[in-house]
Amino acid sequence: MTLLRSWLSTCSSSSPTTRPQPSNLPDPPPPTLFSSDSSNTSLDSNLSLQSHPSVPSLQLTNYSNQAVSVSVSVSHSCANLINVKNVNYNYTNSSTTTSSNNPIVTCIAISGALVYAASGPQINVFDLATTAQIDSFNNYNQSASVKSLAFSKGKVLSGHQDCKIRVWQIKINTIDYSKKHLLIATLPTITDRFYRFALPHNYVPVRRHKKRLWIEHADTVSGLAVSSDEFIVSVSWDKCLKIWRAKDLMCVESVKAHEDAINAVAVSADGVVYTGSADSRIKVWARGPKRYGLVATLDRHRSAVNALALSEDGSVLFSGACDRSILVWEREDSANHMSVTGALRGHTGAILCLRSVSDLVVSGSADRTVRIWRRGEDGRFWCVRVLEGHEKGVKSIVAVSDEEEGDCSSSVTVCSGGLDGEVKVWRVRISRKPFRSNSNARHLGNQN
Repeated sequence: MTLLRSWLSTCSSSSPTTRPQPSNLPDPPPPTLFSSDSSNTSLDSNLSLQSHPSVPSLQLTNYSNQAVSVSVSVSHSCANLINVKNVNYNYTNSSTTTSSNNPIVTCIAISGALVYAASGPQINVFDLATTAQIDSFNNYNQSASVKSLAFSKGKVLSGHQDCKIRVWQIKINTIDYSKKHLLIATLPTITDRFYRFALPHNYVPVRRHKKRLWIEHADTVSGLAVSSDEFIVSVSWDKCLKIWRAKDLMCVESVKAHEDAINAVAVSADGVVYTGSADSRIKVWARGPKRYGLVATLDRHRSAVNALALSEDGSVLFSGACDRSILVWEREDSANHMSVTGALRGHTGAILCLRSVSDLVVSGSADRTVRIWRRGEDGRFWCVRVLEGHEKGVKSIVAVSDEEEGDCSSSVTVCSGGLDGEVKVWRVRISRKPFRSNSNARHLGNQN
């Protein structure tokens, strides 16, 4: 209740206005494709067309005179390639195939050493290190496309286009130690339906002359997340947010959250839920004594919000939209409210996916590139690398931090799933060393 009151009393989405950015900055040269050679980066970050002239850019653009405390050397390589086109598919008439019947990657997720790549109704499991296929499940002709994946206590959760959430249990063969995924439940469960179907007040209208139980989604389940207190959060194109108990898989709450389809969801460690919608708004929800309540509406995007990502401590929210910008929202130390502090620009297409890991932000776009942004000690972001290689838009991204290689070096594994039917596994190594900064440096958005 204290959290809810603090959000209600202080929440704000205001940001300082600054002078519009110059639009005549030259584009940087593209990085070498699939190169594993290390080079001292110039921290390339070209600007896309202006979409938020009132929101300052947070990335550095004049790298010859920048006031930073480290010199960054970045190397990357496309270590492995998972091509789902070469996987045997046991389904037909899927809505997630191209005109040439080539499947596309709808979402990917990582659990431990396993990569889950969904294409159509089928979920393929690969070893992250070797890209060897471990398992393939949900091979049902009648099942709709998989749109979202999440994990809870050893179980795999999948959200589908047929409005359902499926729960899978991993079973290990004691003879050859192979892994198989078995379907153990479909949400809403039969038990949940049985308790509610007889009472008329449990039905809500979903369209003219049609009603459903309030525990059911009425459209594609577009996002799944699991909170630290083991609640499952689902969002859907039916504009609703639903909360499920993980221990018994019962739906405990449903909220009409937006005026248009919900595309993304993120949950912080303290249980605050963020939802991003095609209505261009981000809404913030916190649990009260009994139910989740709306505590803030973050309204700065000019088009559909497609992706959300939270920093590890939950103090920074990143949102990506069709306006080609990534907005950065920060919770101030002196208060519990979020305000937009700037934008990361560089993509020339809609932002389709986001991930935050360590001090990095990874973004995928319809422009077929993956950008890696790093935050400096002064709060500014650098686009340290542009990863190219997908033939179509990058639909889904996951990133995991590898073991630190000393105080001056770190590495990250990035998996990007594209509409070209490929999952690329990138190894990105970032080394840092001190150098003398220029006191005359200026940041775009803070120029006099």
